[in-house]
Amino acid sequence: MDQLSTRDPATGRELLGGIPAQRTVTRAAAPALAPPPALRPAPAPGLPRPLWRRALRLLPTPTGTPFTFGYALVLIATSLFVEYGDPATVSLMLHGSSTDVAHLAHTPLLVLGASALWVAGGLASPYAVAFLFTLTALERRIGGRRTAGVFLLGHVGATLATEIPVAISVMAGHLPATSLHRLDYGISFGLMASIGALAGLLGPIQRGTLLGFVVLMQVQDLLAFADPLTNWGHPLALLAGIACWPAVRRWSRGRTSERRSVLGERGEYVPQGG
Repeated sequence: MDQLSTRDPATGRELLGGIPAQRTVTRAAAPALAPPPALRPAPAPGLPRPLWRRALRLLPTPTGTPFTFGYALVLIATSLFVEYGDPATVSLMLHGSSTDVAHLAHTPLLVLGASALWVAGGLASPYAVAFLFTLTALERRIGGRRTAGVFLLGHVGATLATEIPVAISVMAGHLPATSLHRLDYGISFGLMASIGALAGLLGPIQRGTLLGFVVLMQVQDLLAFADPLTNWGHPLALLAGIACWPAVRRWSRGRTSERRSVLGERGEYVPQGG
């Protein structure tokens, strides 16, 4: 019996009798998904700061090193006064700020504070330049209050260590009474203590270079013997700063850890040494 043959009106395909046509359903191709836009990579927290920003860290700022910044402004003002003020007034104020035995016996706190407001030699003095960089570096590592403490330790400690023997020598008759009124002022004792403390936070090569240079300068001063009291006060102040190494290292580690935890959360770069 012949098979019946018909055509599917929808597709035009010939159908065999009783066998439904196999329809091929062609699905529309799904549109290709566009690749996700490239994400902008977040800045890596380990990228170093620009060179100019790192160079600025050597100088004091109102927010980063307020103690050094404010102290530097005071020293600039007093140095300009010494340079351009009335000579008689300048001489009167310097003598009134002297930490000699006579002043220490009557107004110790006043002269100990006033004597640290002047820079011997003015702004062009090596002490002024060393003050700016040393205290800035120390304050960035241990903070302003602790830096002030180290500075005062050297300033007060070395002053008393050199003036008390003078008083004893005058009482014993080994020095004339005029030694009680010697002119003594400046920041050098506090600076030496700060240098000694900062050396403890440096690497071995930097520490040895810094201390070697400072000690060499002090030996030259002692050999010159121009001002034995001040010359002996400098190594004493330096030793006071060196004695602070355990404390300043502990302070520096704590301050660095705190800053790293805060800045690390912000994704900011934290330089070595805090």
